Amino acid sequence: MPRNAAGFRLVEKRSMSSSKRRESDPIAPYRRRLLGLAYRMLGSRTDADDVVQDAYLRFADARDVRNPEAFLVTVVTRLCLDRLKSAKAQREIYVGPWLPEPIFDTDGLSAEAATELADDLSFALLLALDRLSPLERAAFLLHDVFEISFAEIAAMIGRSEPACRQLATRARHAVRDQRPAPAATPDRHAHLMKAFMEAVASGDLSQLTGLLREDAVAVTDGGGRKSAALNPIMGADKVARFFIGLAGKNARRDIRAEPAMINGAVGALLYMDGELDHSLSMAIDGDRIAAIYIVRNPDKLRHAPAPAAH
Repeated sequence: MPRNAAGFRLVEKRSMSSSKRRESDPIAPYRRRLLGLAYRMLGSRTDADDVVQDAYLRFADARDVRNPEAFLVTVVTRLCLDRLKSAKAQREIYVGPWLPEPIFDTDGLSAEAATELADDLSFALLLALDRLSPLERAAFLLHDVFEISFAEIAAMIGRSEPACRQLATRARHAVRDQRPAPAATPDRHAHLMKAFMEAVASGDLSQLTGLLREDAVAVTDGGGRKSAALNPIMGADKVARFFIGLAGKNARRDIRAEPAMINGAVGALLYMDGELDHSLSMAIDGDRIAAIYIVRNPDKLRHAPAPAAH
């Protein structure tokens, strides 16, 4: 199986669709785009699947749909806005920090656009989107990621065209302020991931701290299902000590790290005593690690690929 410059095994992406399914699925030509929009809106692949299924049912019941894609994008957008209203209340009782559900097959969520952010499914972007209001998120994604005109967006979300422009502008400024930049090359990203794993395994505090940006942050999401830090861990020294402490605490366990593509970048799946324990991914700023994201909530790891045979 091919590997990149840092030695990480690259998982080949396979389409889950067959020609038979495409023929029997009337929304097949739009499904990836719809899933991509719903996932970016909600940060959950499970919820995105549910929304697209609901849109499929409404499309099947509709009559005289002249533009199927516009109809489906409108339905998905409105369903996501409805879900975000209830998600706000649920988030208030969520135990510890919330992280998006990791994605291991980004091909299935393609924006099918030529915009700057079309291929960006990073946790850094999704967390920046999560800080926006639902309408800001919708206007920004529809215009800046999916190349939909403000006139069309206005009809979709029930706001005037100037209001939609203002929503997208506010969102654009917020996203630019919150995303690490410049982004690392894939090889650099893989190299830093490998160096991080080696430093943690060796217990070398100085080496690990040197890989981190001074204001690095580590966020762990257990969702109340598994133990996790209840607040983000801030600062290179604290982050380094946290991970070396975890390694020492679990030194007697059988731990195996399986490289995986997570939200379009090299990450890892960590197995403890043969069971998937968490996913690990990073945001890279230049040549330093800006953020580390640990997802332990098992509800968010349902789509993780099966471990490689050894």
